[in-house]
Amino acid sequence: MRLKNVPGSRQAVAESDLVIKQPEQYKGAWAKKIFANENPIRIEVGMGKGKFITTLAGLNPSVNYIGIEKYSSVLIRAVEKAEADPLQNLRFIRMDAEDIEDVFGKGEIDRIYLNFSDPWPKDRHAKRRLTSQRFLARFAHIIKDDSLIEFKTDNRELFEFSLAEAPAAGWEIIASTFDLHNDEELCAGNIMTEYEEKFSALGHPICKYIISLKH
Repeated sequence: MRLKNVPGSRQAVAESDLVIKQPEQYKGAWAKKIFANENPIRIEVGMGKGKFITTLAGLNPSVNYIGIEKYSSVLIRAVEKAEADPLQNLRFIRMDAEDIEDVFGKGEIDRIYLNFSDPWPKDRHAKRRLTSQRFLARFAHIIKDDSLIEFKTDNRELFEFSLAEAPAAGWEIIASTFDLHNDEELCAGNIMTEYEEKFSALGHPICKYIISLKH
């Protein structure tokens, strides 16, 4: 996917109080030092323009949310929305997901959301997929026992890959569907991302799984 450059986005992101700079210094102490509470922390990795996590944060004030996005030109849209209507339980980090273990401590995260992640379609790039065994091992270090990863995509090949990778990486598939919007149970309370709205309007079925670490 080719990203459109947004002039001034890097500077605006760097100057925003909602974007945490040098996040490594808060490892193991996010709730206390950033949110000044002991509420659970949930993260969205690759959050895009932020509609999903911003909506979640507004609906659940007793949960802390952190949106992670690599590109300033995308993150700036979420920052602009959040600055217009600030939420005390929402912050952002501009970073590469590969560094996630440097930023969060063991068992610090309550839940992880992966929405419409880059499919990296070429086989040689499979390890870059956020649902690969490589990334699931990283997530296993930062997520609490019995907590969940929720993943949505419109890419069936990526979804099938992800279904195979999860058990191989030591995760249990709690629930899955190849057609979320026609699955009454899994679709209950579903919050759509910008991509989900777009793809659904085009008639693309949305896939979803929920996984938990095996014991």
